[in-house]
Amino acid sequence: MLVHCEWGSAVSRLVKPLRQRTFASVDNLRRMTSLFDPLQLGDIALANRVVMAPLTRDRAAAGRVPYALNALYYEQRADPATGAGLIISEGTQIGPLGQGYLDTPGIYSAEQLAGWKLVTDAVHRKGGKIVAQIWHVGRISHTSLLPEGEQPVSSTAKIANTKTFTPTGFDPVSQPRALTTAEVGAVVDQFRQAARNAIDAGFDGVEVHGANGYLVEQFLRDSCNDRSDQYGGSIENRARFLIDVMTAVCKEIGPGRVGVRLSPVTPANDIGQDSTPFKTYSYAVKELSRLGFAFIHVIEGSTGGPRDFAPFDFDALRQLWSGAWIVNNGYNRQMALQAVETGKADAVAFGKFFISNPDLGRRLREDLELTQLDQKTMYGGGSEGYTDYAPLPA
Repeated sequence: MLVHCEWGSAVSRLVKPLRQRTFASVDNLRRMTSLFDPLQLGDIALANRVVMAPLTRDRAAAGRVPYALNALYYEQRADPATGAGLIISEGTQIGPLGQGYLDTPGIYSAEQLAGWKLVTDAVHRKGGKIVAQIWHVGRISHTSLLPEGEQPVSSTAKIANTKTFTPTGFDPVSQPRALTTAEVGAVVDQFRQAARNAIDAGFDGVEVHGANGYLVEQFLRDSCNDRSDQYGGSIENRARFLIDVMTAVCKEIGPGRVGVRLSPVTPANDIGQDSTPFKTYSYAVKELSRLGFAFIHVIEGSTGGPRDFAPFDFDALRQLWSGAWIVNNGYNRQMALQAVETGKADAVAFGKFFISNPDLGRRLREDLELTQLDQKTMYGGGSEGYTDYAPLPA
């Protein structure tokens, strides 16, 4: 009898934890995070994890000023019940020398801030959240887009082998000049002021554009940066501009409203591959983590192209960051669902899908057919290919 009781007790001790683990597994499945769950992004509360990526559309009015048509475009995508949990605005230049494409908006004049206020008010009326992507293109520009007598500025005087959108069409970019050390500090301050302007214009926060071969990345990658001052040479020096910008922006508006976009291996805009990309970007992310800002938005692979463009361990990079992690590039519905459910990402950013599907959030949630994009109306123009894409009937 004693043996029977001991055996019974032993079985009981064995079965109980197995049962508890089974129930715990079921509970975990029930609590599995979904793409459509809320997310606290620093100080910004999102209703879902579907993010509208920044999308250059070249439709600002004279003076690089947003206007009513732009407000309508963003408003159409702002309702979190059908659209984005977070909208990241198109790149908006921090000063006149930051412009690289025809009719892109700025965020440095009173008129531009008033125009952006039309946009942010429209988004907030729908219950949406929007951050401004603040941008300096560096050498990816053309003299016809800049103040008279000016040329593009960069970390380098090397010209990029690429084209940009000018008043006469797509033209080769112009020869840049390298910023002086003193000028680099002035550009850092422009980013700081642009962040303040964004908050004054009603944005919920900002994303610093540190990707796609523009100015921040022109400093960060040794394929482009050939400087010999404190902003060139070693990884620590090349990352200094990015870290200085992020430090200034966080101090100005608070880290809970700040994010950055990075693209460790994209070949966009003739940036070239860094000689040690993981070492470079892991150093940068480790240093940025000290600032404790809200999110990193990372482009996996080649921007708008192959996700496996070059070897890079994005999961390992993510482990160096304690804030929210937004992924982008080539995600379909199933990939996005899996990324959030497995913890690979906290949110997923969609670009071109949001152009032709203003109700993309609903279509993803209900697994509905997507409207295809008309490439011919991507850049410039009026409402055609901009605000005339219709949502599905309720």
